[in-house]
Amino acid sequence: RRALILQALVEEYIRTGQPVSSRSILETSGLQVSSATVRNDLAKLESYGFVEQPHTSAGRVPTHQGYRYYVDHCSPARLRSATRVRIESFFTDVHRELSKLLQETSGLLSDISHYPAVVVGPGLGDERVVALHLVPLSPTVLLAVTIVESGRVTRDIVRLARDVSESDLARAETLLSRAYRGSTLAEGEAAVAKIPLGDLSEPVRRAAKAVTQTLAGTEVRSADIYVGGTSQLAELWEDLAQVHSMLGLLERDAVVREIVDDPGAGTAVRIGAELNVDDVELAVVSSDYEAGEHGIGRVGVIGPMRMDYRRTIKIVEEVSEGLGESLGRP
Repeated sequence: RRALILQALVEEYIRTGQPVSSRSILETSGLQVSSATVRNDLAKLESYGFVEQPHTSAGRVPTHQGYRYYVDHCSPARLRSATRVRIESFFTDVHRELSKLLQETSGLLSDISHYPAVVVGPGLGDERVVALHLVPLSPTVLLAVTIVESGRVTRDIVRLARDVSESDLARAETLLSRAYRGSTLAEGEAAVAKIPLGDLSEPVRRAAKAVTQTLAGTEVRSADIYVGGTSQLAELWEDLAQVHSMLGLLERDAVVREIVDDPGAGTAVRIGAELNVDDVELAVVSSDYEAGEHGIGRVGVIGPMRMDYRRTIKIVEEVSEGLGESLGRP
C-alpha cells in the first residue's frame, strides 16, 4: 500500500509540480482506505526518507530516494500510436550522412520527449584507418591526423617531451602509417608494440610512443555529441539561475558525456546526487545503440528530477532501437 501511495504521490507531483495532499492521493490512487491511513503511511514514507514536507501545512513532495524507488519499480508507459509511427517513419528511409542523422535524432528525441536530448556518436569503433599523417606545429608539438574508411577525420594534438626534427618525424610517420593502415586503432597500437625498439632511433621511438598513446584515447574523444532542445530549458526550470547553469552544462562536452554515459549496457536512469552535478538538480534517462561497424553510441534525455519517467524511458528506448537498426543495416 505504501508503494502505491508513493507512486501516486510521485506521479501527481510530476503532473502538477505542487506538494501533494493525502486527499489528492486518495483521488488518484483508487485505494479504498481512509485519509487518516494515507496520512499515517505518508508519515512512514517521510521517516524512510522517500518524501518530505516543504512547509508544515503543505503536502509532500518526493525526495531523491523517493524518485529512485519509483523508477526502480515502475514500468515504461505505452506510447500513443502517433508517437510510435513518427519514430518509425523517421528511421524507415535513412539516407543521411552520419553526423546529420545523429543531429536530427537529437532533435526528434527532444521534440517527442519535451526535454533537452543528447546523442553521443559511436566513436570510431571497428573502422579501419586509411591514412595517418603527422604535421609539425612546433619542435615539441605535432598534429596527428587520422582518416578512417568512412571518411571521418580525427585530429589530435601530441606533445613531446623533447624536440624532434622533421626528418625523425617523417620516419615516425612512415613507421606508424605501416602499423595502422588497414587496421583499427586497437590493432594498430598492438602492431606498434611488436616493433623491435632497437631498430629505431631514440627520437623516432619517443615520437612514435607519444602518438600511439594519444591515439589510444581517440576512440573516446572521437565520439561526437549532438544536443537538441535547449530552447525548452526555461519551461523546465523556472529559476533563471538554474537555466543558466543548464546552458553552461550543455556547452561542456566532457560533462554531458559523463552524465549521459553509463558503465552498464542498456537503459539507465540517473537521478540527482547520482550525477554529481552542482547548482541544478537533474535526472537523465539514457540507452545505448549499436551502430554496426561504427561501434556503440548512446542517446539520452536530460530534465529536472520532476520528469515523466515512465513515458521518457519508453521514448528513449524506442529511439535508440530505431537508430541502432538504421545504422546497422547493410
